[in-house]
Amino acid sequence: MAEETKFVPFVPASSNMSEMTIRALILGLIMAVVLGAANAYLGLKAGMTIAATYPAAVIGMALLKVMRGSILEENFARTVGSIGESVAAGAIFTIPAFYIAGIWRPFNTTQNYITASLILIFGGILGIMFVALLRRVMVEDKDLPYPESVAAAEIHKTGQNSGGKSKYLFGAMGMGALVKAMAEFKLFPYIWEHFLEFTKQTVTGTTFVGKGGLFLSSPGVSPAYMGVGYIIGPKLAALNFSGGLIAWGLLAPIIYYFISPSIDLAAWANYLVANKHITLDAATAKVSDPLFQITEVWKFIVRPIAIGGMLVGASLTLWRMRKSLIAGIVRSVNDVKKAAQGGGTSERTEKDIPFPWIMLGILVVAIATFCITFFIFNTSLLVAIVSATILIILAFFFAAVSGYLVGIMGSSNNPISGLTLTALVVTALILVLLGVTKETGGVAAVLGVAAIVCVAAAVSGEMLQDLKAGHILGGTPWKMEIGDIIGVVLSGAVMFLVLSFLNDGDIAKGVLEGYEGGFGSKSLAAPQGGLMAMLSQGIVGGQMAWPLIIVGMLMGVGFVLMQVKSPMLVSVGMYLPLETTFAIFIGGLVKGIVEKINEKRAHNENQKARIENVGVLLASGLIAGEALMGLVFAGCAVFEIFPPALFPNASFAISIVVLALVGWVLTALPVKHAGDPDEPASPSGM
Repeated sequence: MAEETKFVPFVPASSNMSEMTIRALILGLIMAVVLGAANAYLGLKAGMTIAATYPAAVIGMALLKVMRGSILEENFARTVGSIGESVAAGAIFTIPAFYIAGIWRPFNTTQNYITASLILIFGGILGIMFVALLRRVMVEDKDLPYPESVAAAEIHKTGQNSGGKSKYLFGAMGMGALVKAMAEFKLFPYIWEHFLEFTKQTVTGTTFVGKGGLFLSSPGVSPAYMGVGYIIGPKLAALNFSGGLIAWGLLAPIIYYFISPSIDLAAWANYLVANKHITLDAATAKVSDPLFQITEVWKFIVRPIAIGGMLVGASLTLWRMRKSLIAGIVRSVNDVKKAAQGGGTSERTEKDIPFPWIMLGILVVAIATFCITFFIFNTSLLVAIVSATILIILAFFFAAVSGYLVGIMGSSNNPISGLTLTALVVTALILVLLGVTKETGGVAAVLGVAAIVCVAAAVSGEMLQDLKAGHILGGTPWKMEIGDIIGVVLSGAVMFLVLSFLNDGDIAKGVLEGYEGGFGSKSLAAPQGGLMAMLSQGIVGGQMAWPLIIVGMLMGVGFVLMQVKSPMLVSVGMYLPLETTFAIFIGGLVKGIVEKINEKRAHNENQKARIENVGVLLASGLIAGEALMGLVFAGCAVFEIFPPALFPNASFAISIVVLALVGWVLTALPVKHAGDPDEPASPSGM
């Protein structure tokens, strides 16, 4: 048998090309914060995040080319820049749960900032330590294709020889920010809502009396949501919107129809006065509004049903991946043995963080978890020790599994929420067996362990994806790992401030506009955080709305029997406001139009790839632009600075024009760059 040819990277191991420079690090850190903040905004509002690898690669390449940077500097900047999205994913899935569960009220305190930052930083470092332990055997595995890593590497390779289309990314960011600012200044209505009221009726032959109506809504004027819909495509966007139709077109109206005649408006108004700190006149007017009433039905009855569906959806995802998950666990054990036997190497491209430092890092995280659980969450000594032990075991296996799944499917398809859900349930059940209760810090301990595991899994997947791209390009592993540690520390230290800005800003805006703001509100849904809060409270504190959860689980089983492609996505659509899922659906329709144009004009694969790449850059820019401008206005709201309503009575026809303009940009510009059928395409769209 012929000896296998040794892999040769794009930049040889013998090269001394500049790599971990100050400018590349600073650029990477800025991107980590910016892209992390944008994903936090998007995730809390829409329940989804976008992979930051491609935007970070395009931005880093565009800016470093101006400064005559090397391809390894671009690789290093992309690696650091994309890690912020992973920290954001871990943060939005878990940190809001502390607020929703009532543990961190008020949210914005110094102690909560320190605790959340430690959770995010130590979770990220733990993921990087495990990746450094497993990197060599995983990135060199011939059975793991790492599709997104190959695409990211091609972006950098292609950028060495041609001009980039980064202008589309930056231009779309400007457009997204401008539309968001115009909406905040009320130059056009963000949404049109109406309640179609039905007359009071008695169901024939029964004592049931109903008086209901139907909630009608337009899509929200949101370039970010349209960008999400464009990226996930028409089929998945339609599934997400179908959840909104089930929630607002079936469940909320039918429940409201039967309970509305029995609502005690006076008692409800008194409750609002006692708990929401508003006047009796304001409370009476609020509870008398049918639109408010049906929204509350959705919030407190339909949403728990959606959470039951999300549980089934997450379980189904893990079941479908059971072979990959089991293989990942088996591999992770074997990979540790191989890594320990690997010995040293003199080649630059094969050097990781030294093994003793890796072990020290894991030990430090275990000790930190013990201290957080024992001193901050006030659990017993036994519970703190068990929590730290569970953390290391779960984080190791899930980090390895996360990296394995990224190697097969890419970071965009990594089921982090499902892994986190498993970690939370396992931790909660073990701690309950040890006798923890809500009063003894059990809920907080469960959420803390789940949060660290979630961040570790998210970071490890993204890190392995970047290390594989670096392996192809010839990057130095230990430099990329050190860069990511710095990126995790900065992102973890900043992320709570981003979450706090969004939470406090939504609370302040809610006071002004008459709704209860904060995590879990209609405008800041945080669906995964709500799921984690309800599960931890239900298992540890016995506060789960089991009848509604079980109904939702049966509904999820029904979705499975109907062979719905993604029950999880449908359930998330039920949990989100209708204007959100509607806007995502519009973005999916736009992508469907582009696909029809491809079909009608008989574009070949190269042309389709160029159209797809430009479209993804535009969609990513719209998401980032609106998200960053949203953070600006959230920060203003925290300081009670609200933009003046320039045209409070503007027609929604203007909003339709804005939606059409965004749709045109997402359609016309990508199709325009179909190019020559014989010209080869690259994954970058460059």
